[in-house]
Amino acid sequence: MYRLLIVDDERNIRIGLKAMIEREYPSRFSIGLAAGGEEALEMHRAEKADIVVTDIRMPGMDGLELIRKLGELPFPPAVMILSGYDDFQYAKEAIAHKVREYLLKPIVREELFRALNRMIAELRQEEQVARELEALGKYREEQAADQLNYILLHPDIPEDEIDRRCAKAGLDPAAAPYCVAVVRKEDPPSGTLAQLAEAYWKSRQSICFEDKDRNLVVLAGDETAVTDFARDVQGKGLRADIGVSLKAAGAAQLKRGYQEAKQALKYAFLHARPGGGVFYYADVRRLPKPDPIPEELFRRLANLLGTGRKQDIKELWHEIMDLGEIKRRDIAYLERLSRMLNEMVIDRVFADYGEASVEILKIYKKIGYLYHSETVYGYIHDAEALLLRLDDYVKDVKEAHVGHAEMKAAVDYIREHYDKPLNMATVSNHVSLNYSYFSETFKQFTGMSFVPYVKKIRIEKAKELLEHSHGKVYEIAAQVGFESVKQFNRVFREHEGISPMEYREKAWAHAGAPNGSKAK
Repeated sequence: MYRLLIVDDERNIRIGLKAMIEREYPSRFSIGLAAGGEEALEMHRAEKADIVVTDIRMPGMDGLELIRKLGELPFPPAVMILSGYDDFQYAKEAIAHKVREYLLKPIVREELFRALNRMIAELRQEEQVARELEALGKYREEQAADQLNYILLHPDIPEDEIDRRCAKAGLDPAAAPYCVAVVRKEDPPSGTLAQLAEAYWKSRQSICFEDKDRNLVVLAGDETAVTDFARDVQGKGLRADIGVSLKAAGAAQLKRGYQEAKQALKYAFLHARPGGGVFYYADVRRLPKPDPIPEELFRRLANLLGTGRKQDIKELWHEIMDLGEIKRRDIAYLERLSRMLNEMVIDRVFADYGEASVEILKIYKKIGYLYHSETVYGYIHDAEALLLRLDDYVKDVKEAHVGHAEMKAAVDYIREHYDKPLNMATVSNHVSLNYSYFSETFKQFTGMSFVPYVKKIRIEKAKELLEHSHGKVYEIAAQVGFESVKQFNRVFREHEGISPMEYREKAWAHAGAPNGSKAK
């Protein structure tokens, strides 16, 4: 749908033209009406018109002045003028301002429609050309980005090939010195920052492309342009952190400048600012390199996991992550601290106790790579949360291991003493566990409570005796620990659905009685 603006100081003409056009072109145009040049210009600035149909003679800003004002805008609309017979001199001047169509009043319906059809056809053709030019421009930009990214990704590429690829990308090897800026996009999916950067740097004839990490890489003439760009970004409510290299000269120094800008950009992680900020390699290149990392602190931290001493874990972690010391040094110091946390603490837990729960692994996935967090503060917080979760996890694993051994001993005791009077107090005392803890843990280990489990073991032993011996039912009941034959018969029927004698008869009928005799 095209936006069409009708401008005439006579209300009837405005309304008549609108009705005429809407009947002929249903759903083709969104039509606005203006009574004069000032109103039309204001409406166009608020919502860009594709076509303006305007009278020439109007009070205030007339049609000619409106056409001149529209022509000064970046993307002027197509214009059709309306005039009377005595306005020929005005019409000649309007045509000099690249007016597309000229109609005499009173308007003839067929002439208006033919003029509009020509204008629509021209607009469509211009749109097609614009699309083709945009596609060609994007293709060239993609080709340039491919050439430059190839240079950045291949460490051993010879200098003559660097020159050749830079030339293909539009970078003159003998061009004036430049600095490389890497912009990390903190942008919504709309891509506003990318569009802003593209327009800003193109207007300065600077090369701008995306690297493999989808950061924007800019070859800027000077640092002032980068600062101005950052100010523009912040003024529009967007966020962008930017790393800036030292001055580079020629294509051969492109890779060096890119690495410097990437290194400088890392310091945004340490010095988070609202709206982002510009970080210069010149400011960080001489920071002290890392001293030996306090490995003993990490060993202590690993040994604390599983003890339940959460306050000690927090204090030791914050002693390791001394932000004053970290910010005073090269960022490699922080990177090594993060790596040692992974290797000496977290990986050791997984090696000793197996993989943790899905929730713990999700946290580890986030903090396993330092720069997955937005800032160093977020990293410290998330790593602390992981350490506390690991403390609980290791403690649970240790307790489960101890409990497993104790429950196995309890089960072995029951199987050895099933024929004796048994109760939970006796067995829990045997394995030296609290009565309540034993009750809960026994149920988790065996899948059933203590009394049903003992009955189950006794019935299993009774079935063996019924199948392989000639003992009387009351004798077998006593042998497996039941206080009376009546209780034995009831419990046996609950478990097997038949009486002990019926069970024996079925077993002997199938396999034969022991020693060939029959039960009595």
